[in-house]
Amino acid sequence: MINRTLQKRLIELNKYFPVTTVTGPRQSGKTTLIRNTFKEYPYVSLEDPDNNMFAKEDPRGFLDNYTKGVIIDEAQKQPELFSYIQGIVDTDKKRKFIVSGSQNFLLSQHISQSLAGRVGILTLLPFSMTELKSAKMLKASFEKIATTGFYPRIYDQNIPPIDFYANYVQTYVERDVRQITQVTNLNSFSTFLKLCAGRVGQLLNLSELANSTGVSVNTIKSWISILEASYIVFRLQPHHKNYSKRLVKMPKLYFYDTGLLCYLLSIKSDIELKTHYAKGAIFENFIILELLKSRSHQGYQPNFYFWRNHKGQEIDLIIENGNHLIPVEIKSGSTKKGDYFKEIDYWNKISGNSPDRSFVVYGGKEDQTRSNGILMAWKSIIDFDFTE
Repeated sequence: MINRTLQKRLIELNKYFPVTTVTGPRQSGKTTLIRNTFKEYPYVSLEDPDNNMFAKEDPRGFLDNYTKGVIIDEAQKQPELFSYIQGIVDTDKKRKFIVSGSQNFLLSQHISQSLAGRVGILTLLPFSMTELKSAKMLKASFEKIATTGFYPRIYDQNIPPIDFYANYVQTYVERDVRQITQVTNLNSFSTFLKLCAGRVGQLLNLSELANSTGVSVNTIKSWISILEASYIVFRLQPHHKNYSKRLVKMPKLYFYDTGLLCYLLSIKSDIELKTHYAKGAIFENFIILELLKSRSHQGYQPNFYFWRNHKGQEIDLIIENGNHLIPVEIKSGSTKKGDYFKEIDYWNKISGNSPDRSFVVYGGKEDQTRSNGILMAWKSIIDFDFTE
């Protein structure tokens, strides 16, 4: 097993809380991580029809089988269990429950209703570059890494990415769609999913997406929520500070895995990505996602935003760290250019921010410290903490 950064935080939270929850995309490695971390606990999956029926018909009897601790996978399938778990942990301080699930909306909803204050919540995303590097499995080029993606089974079983993602979309994405809501036309949803990929890194215009897909705006809102709940996409919100300028209010859309993103854009290889029109947007998604994994796998909520005013001046990523704001511009070009800092210079001027912690991450190989910020090679973000 490739060591997961989240494991340290998982062990810590298990000491502090009677219930520990690990959410994340399907196939991100949740079950492998939990079972290897807590080998002393029996494992039960509610994907299994027999287990599911037992938990549904006799939840108390089901839980009484596990007197010390238990791992319950896909727990959101039987929400009644959470009320019974609450009663158990309130009276028996020694019993431990490790709960995992891949539908964040449903799982979080049940937890907030029954287990508030009793549960530690963590999110496991697919492999990070840091984890792949430690296992000596990190590809050489950005294009190769981005098109391969980060899902563990690709690396564990040497599955060609195009085969993995075709199956992933059909088996998991469409199944989650059916479970979370009633989608009457999966063809329209598939079109919508590809349209989202084509708009990665852009402002999320719901009306325009609705017109292009041929459905209502409310349907698009529902479908976006489904993709977020299934850890397919995430929204990056605009930063709220005004600095006396009108700012955009729409979020930007990004994907939780660049391999899936490339598949939806019909990019079949690293060679195709090198000359693809969306390379810059995919590189931006790639860098933001890696920084998000770094925070999430340490057990922190990423306070990530972007900044853009009505003139189109923009900072790709603003990291909020206490009272400090850290601007990060992202450029896919491999050549060092002074004008990469143009937007950073403007933002620092109007915000009063110091250039000491201002960054441009680019597609090249060498780092360079300048008077107006730090030019950082894309691979240098591995193990680098932007918040220190």
